[in-house]
Parts: sequence; C-alpha cells; structure tokens
Amino acid sequence: MKSLAVLLATSLLAATASAADAPAAPKVDLAKGSASYAAVCVACHAADGNSTVPLQPKLAGQHPEYTFKQLAEFKSGTRKDPVMQGFAAALSEDDARNVAYWLASQKAKSGFAKEKDLVMMGERIFRGGIADRRIPACAGCHSPNGAGIPAQYPRLAGQHADYTVKQMVAFRDGTRTNNAVMQGVAAKMNDREIKAVSDYIAGLR
Repeated sequence: MKSLAVLLATSLLAATASAADAPAAPKVDLAKGSASYAAVCVACHAADGNSTVPLQPKLAGQHPEYTFKQLAEFKSGTRKDPVMQGFAAALSEDDARNVAYWLASQKAKSGFAKEKDLVMMGERIFRGGIADRRIPACAGCHSPNGAGIPAQYPRLAGQHADYTVKQMVAFRDGTRTNNAVMQGVAAKMNDREIKAVSDYIAGLR
C-alpha cells in the first residue's frame, strides 16, 4: 500500500509539473476584438460578422482558431488575396486573435439553398462523397450539419454559396494553396458538383 501511495504521489507531482510547463492559454480581449473588427473588417463583413455580400464570407460563429489561422496566413502571404493581405497586415497577432474570438462570440445567421435542381446532388456529395473518384464526404471533416470541428475544420453551415464556389475553384485551380487536403478534393470536382455542394452548404443549419 505504501509503495502504491508513493507511486500515486509521484504521478501527481509529474502531472502538476507537466501542467506548469505547458504554455499558458493566450489572453483574449473581446472588447478590443470588437474595436479592431469595427476599424478594419466591418465594411466587408457587416457589423456582426454576417456579411450580406455573396462573395464576402460570413464570419460570425466561426471557430476562432480557424479565423486566427487564416488571418495569419493572409498576413504572411501563405493565403493570397490582395484585399485581405492588406487588412490582415494592419492587425497585430493579439489584434487578430481578439477579432477571431469576438467573431466566434457572434451568432451566425442561417442561409438558404437557391438551386433546387442541384441541391439533391449537393446533399449526396456532402454526405456521401463521390466514391468512384475517391472524393470524400464533406461531412467527414465539416460534420453532418456543417458545424465543423474546432481548431481543425471550419464551420460551413449557412455560408454564401458564391463564396464557397469561389474558394473551391481557387483550391482546384491552385490559386489557393493553404490547405493540401482541400486542393486534392477540389481537383477532382467539376463546376456543377462544386456549385451543387456549395448551394447545399448554404442551406445547412
């Protein structure tokens, strides 16, 4: 019993030391995030992050780790967009993190599918992929309702179809190169399939 007690105590001390060595979670200031967003982002993405412009993405409710990563990659040039690169360059790392977490705190507004003749195809691709071309189901990474997986895969539900089409085509054509998995998936899809799955995503909630 004594040796067991010693072992448990040693394990507890090791765990405590490990926790102490772990990097502290970054501090987030939502008030500063709101202010930075209002100064830099609001013109394109609307006051609450629910853009009303079809080619400008809705950002409200997005996983903060994903938004922060994209801002960092715009700033470094890893993700190319002349407009976003300029705006991201104006944000410090703390600013970008605060903005990302502020956006995550905003309620995402639902969207809707518009292409009735394509939405069933879009659902099949999203939920089941295209087996004969080894195209995986979008739901496998982005979840069946499009909520995504925090820190790994972005929320897609309700996103403007036009924006999703634009990004899928950019992945396919090699003009967006900051995600090798998405490049591989999009490379196997034709325009009609991309449009169908994008429209289906717009209606997810």
